[in-house]
Amino acid sequence: MNKFFTIILLLFSILCQSQEIKRKSLQAVRISSAPKIDGILNDTIWENLPEAKDFVMFKPGNGEPEPSTQKTKVKVAYNDEAIFIGAYLYDSNPESIMRQLSDRDNFAQADFFGVVINTYNDQQNDTEFFVSAGGTQADAKVSSANDEDFSWSDVWFSEISFDEKGWYVEMKIPYSALRFSKNKEQTWGLNFHRLVQSTREQYSWNFIEKSIGKISQYAGLLTNLKDIKTPIRLNFLPISTTNFSNFEGSSTVEEQFGLDIRYGLSDNFTLDATINPDFSQTGFDDLILNLGPFETRYDEQRQFFIEGSDILNKGNMFFSRRIGKQPLNYDDVDTNLAPNETVIKNPNVAKILTAFKLSGRTKKGLGIAVLDAITDKTEAIIKNEITNDTRKEITEPMANYNVIVIDQEFNKNSSVSFVNTNVSRSSDYRNANASALLFNLANKANSKNLEGYAKWNTIKDLEEGNSSGFSTGISYDKTKGNFRFGLRHRLANETFDINDLGFQQRNNYNSFFGNISYQIFKPTKHFYTYRIRMNGGMFRRYNPSVYTGNFANINFFATTLSQFSFGGEISGNFGEQKDYYEPRNDINYYITNPSLGFNGFVSSDFRKKFAYNASISYSKRFNENEKSYSIGITPIYRASDKFLLSYSLNYQIIFSERGYVDTLNDNSIIFGIRDNKSFVNSLSGKYSFNDLSSLSVSFRYNWSPVSYQNNYYKLQENGYLISNSYTSDNNVNFNSWNFDLRYIWQFTRGSELVILYRNSIFNSDNQSQLSFSDNLANLYQQPLQQNLSVRLVYYLDYNKLKSWL
Repeated sequence: MNKFFTIILLLFSILCQSQEIKRKSLQAVRISSAPKIDGILNDTIWENLPEAKDFVMFKPGNGEPEPSTQKTKVKVAYNDEAIFIGAYLYDSNPESIMRQLSDRDNFAQADFFGVVINTYNDQQNDTEFFVSAGGTQADAKVSSANDEDFSWSDVWFSEISFDEKGWYVEMKIPYSALRFSKNKEQTWGLNFHRLVQSTREQYSWNFIEKSIGKISQYAGLLTNLKDIKTPIRLNFLPISTTNFSNFEGSSTVEEQFGLDIRYGLSDNFTLDATINPDFSQTGFDDLILNLGPFETRYDEQRQFFIEGSDILNKGNMFFSRRIGKQPLNYDDVDTNLAPNETVIKNPNVAKILTAFKLSGRTKKGLGIAVLDAITDKTEAIIKNEITNDTRKEITEPMANYNVIVIDQEFNKNSSVSFVNTNVSRSSDYRNANASALLFNLANKANSKNLEGYAKWNTIKDLEEGNSSGFSTGISYDKTKGNFRFGLRHRLANETFDINDLGFQQRNNYNSFFGNISYQIFKPTKHFYTYRIRMNGGMFRRYNPSVYTGNFANINFFATTLSQFSFGGEISGNFGEQKDYYEPRNDINYYITNPSLGFNGFVSSDFRKKFAYNASISYSKRFNENEKSYSIGITPIYRASDKFLLSYSLNYQIIFSERGYVDTLNDNSIIFGIRDNKSFVNSLSGKYSFNDLSSLSVSFRYNWSPVSYQNNYYKLQENGYLISNSYTSDNNVNFNSWNFDLRYIWQFTRGSELVILYRNSIFNSDNQSQLSFSDNLANLYQQPLQQNLSVRLVYYLDYNKLKSWL
């Protein structure tokens, strides 16, 4: 109880300070006729509008005025349909303007101009629109939960032009791309950004104090917005996909039609829905060989679940890849086969029937987000080879996945939140529910931050039994100035489990962390920027309450004035550590010896046509033969503003690593000593025909052979290993090959044609003794999965449809 009151007193103390932020103001002007969006800015409406000017440096400096050779002026107009922006980006040396073409939301090596709008003027939730000197668009949502989220996209219009004085941007942002109140006269938060890529200098209209708080708190003001009304925000994306596939001589053709819908329920809330979605064109996962006790996390690549998920990600309770994942009983099909039975079909993903998201935030800062998805019943088909009869076995019943987030922001820099996730499966299958209370509090000076959470979950499972668990965390950070520090505590009991709809690698811990850092916000005589940081922590088991280990590291990062970056880290731990996870039974622990390692990297100037990244690492475990090396190099060649080619090679080898092998019938836990190698080759290239059309190639090959030495060991109750007579071939020869060739044509804003050819090979056996060339020969003998996919998406806006009809 005393700790609780101590926290409450601390909350009050850090909220007692204040900070005044100077905010520039720009008056918007209503116009009767819209300009032609061609980037030339010769329409009469631009002639006498108020100007946003006198930009100041955002980085690498901190408030220095823009140079006279690169002045910036911006004008804003509006009508009943949209906001119009004209930007004059002067440059005395226009040949130096970098203008590389790239895909949407990728700035590449190009100058850019950006508009940041906060329609509720709450200094927390911004909407950003950028245009590069190559004509590429980028847009993002900004929130206290996710900072910049470039997965969000909407339809707006922009064009650019060049002359001997510099370059120009003309933008039209329809009101359908924004959320705002119904007030008769409105004042919005506003800022503009300009990046000069040739000097790596970025300027903003309103001054941003980088060393204090967040960027969104430093917006200027856009005034005089009168009598604007939110249109009916309703659009449709009919999607047609045709997939041709071939595997082991068997060819299939599948056609699928789906529909995405976005509907503005009110001025504040938007509903996104997808019906019969097809995710066949999502990027491939960078598969790795996992010999450890924890699940590998692969990033979400399905656009529906990525886009606009900032509030849903509050508290790290939601991991969208759980929806449509591998069925619960997928692996049980082979083990449950009767004699003379074979598996004809066993889908490795559950089909998503429909999903919707509702999200928004009121003018008083109350954010609400809801996601709901339904997956179909998944069945394996099994054939009796004697009778030719077939039967079906359910591997995953129909299931409903639901997430609810309520987030109240206040003081322009703080929030409290409630999160609930729920998975309901039909019949008597496993059901799960998890909840969290979160707070994120900053003082008004933005110099201190207190963040914490309390999480709990319940699971109902007839086979494994019901359970419930909890987890807590709290952290305190100094967030102002060059010198900063932080303290953290994390705790979870042994039954805490949110993995039905979240991602969690471990539980049963009681851990303490601390960090201290120093960084600069203005260039020095030699450095563009640099940062040094020290971290340390102590690990304990929650139940039983025992010490398990520690860690410490120091890392450094720097970029010189010539844009050469380098850095490194030294890390290690002290004394023997108790690893309760490697034995895989939550009871035994394995004693590991202390270790020491270092890594370093260099990165050249990416403004040049040829650039590279390179890294190296070494680690050693004391009192053992275990040691590891790694090296990686990535050369990048930009042949022109349209063509970019990149190759990457990463090699790692771990000698004499001790690790879990098997648990025998008598519950003996067997460890082995192994040599691990990993060769990862990847190649990517892109040719952009223009800012709306491109051809790209992506290739990755991962070869990871693992060879066990002849000695095996039994894990004793005291955590040490003792020699054992166990014998078995546990060698692994892991191969993953992926190749993508993709053409994208955005034939109008929001509509596109995508053609994808993909081939892939996966093989895992025990031939780890093979050489690289022999292994490739063996890999080429494996069946090749080939796919050709054609996807057509057409954007339909209700307001345009209405006018057409």
